[in-house]
Amino acid sequence: MALTSETFTYVATLVRQRSAIMLEPGKEYLVESRLLPLAREAGVAGVDDYVRSVRRTSRPQDLELMVEALTTNETSWFRDSTPFTALTADIVPELLASRGALLRLRVWSAACSTGQEPYSIAMTLAEDVRCRGTQVEIVATDLSDQVLGRAKEGLYSQLEVNRGLPAPMLVRHFSREGAGWRISRELRAKISFERHNLLHAPPAGPRFDLVFLRNVLIYFDQPTKQAILRRVQQHMAPDGFLVLGAAETTVGLDDTWERVAISRGSVYRPRQGAR
Repeated sequence: MALTSETFTYVATLVRQRSAIMLEPGKEYLVESRLLPLAREAGVAGVDDYVRSVRRTSRPQDLELMVEALTTNETSWFRDSTPFTALTADIVPELLASRGALLRLRVWSAACSTGQEPYSIAMTLAEDVRCRGTQVEIVATDLSDQVLGRAKEGLYSQLEVNRGLPAPMLVRHFSREGAGWRISRELRAKISFERHNLLHAPPAGPRFDLVFLRNVLIYFDQPTKQAILRRVQQHMAPDGFLVLGAAETTVGLDDTWERVAISRGSVYRPRQGAR
């Protein structure tokens, strides 16, 4: 049975209010597929009945589960590869050139899902000889407590490690645990996981030298994108870098960012004198 327009409108409004992510008409199939497991777990016949039940009781935990189901994205190791190549080929050399030495590197991995991105960043930096003496701190955030719990655990199935993780890195940075693979304690120690909504101020602490904000802005309207970019820049080092998804850009959104060309793509940094 197809999702009713009333159900879709309610869910889209709820997600918009709590995360600013826009579910346009035509995304009914997404709502259906993401909420069906919740409906089955609740013992309800279908998504329409499940949403009606949630609306009737309005329990905060049920509303939160629905939002998390619609805002959690699949991920993989070294996704799109270019940002991780740029990390060692462009970003680290540029930071070294501007600072003379890289004693500390603070990184924010926003919307980190189950942790493959921040762990990929940690592995990339661990294998760069120029970063051997660098104190690396990675703050990884997501809206979903469920995926953050999985990320903190650092335990992945064979199917998950098969999605983009090079065999040499599996050998160096993981150990077998039961039917799965657990990432090393050393790399886990470099990453702190926090619940965070991009509508709010970035995580507290010193300014970030590098922000990975990939494949997230595409879900927001223009004013929300601009507000997020402003907040990110306010919490970045003046010579820091912003990494977006391949289909995302600051061009036409915020001219206080400078586009920096790299092989097969671009990264961004605060434009000098723009603050």
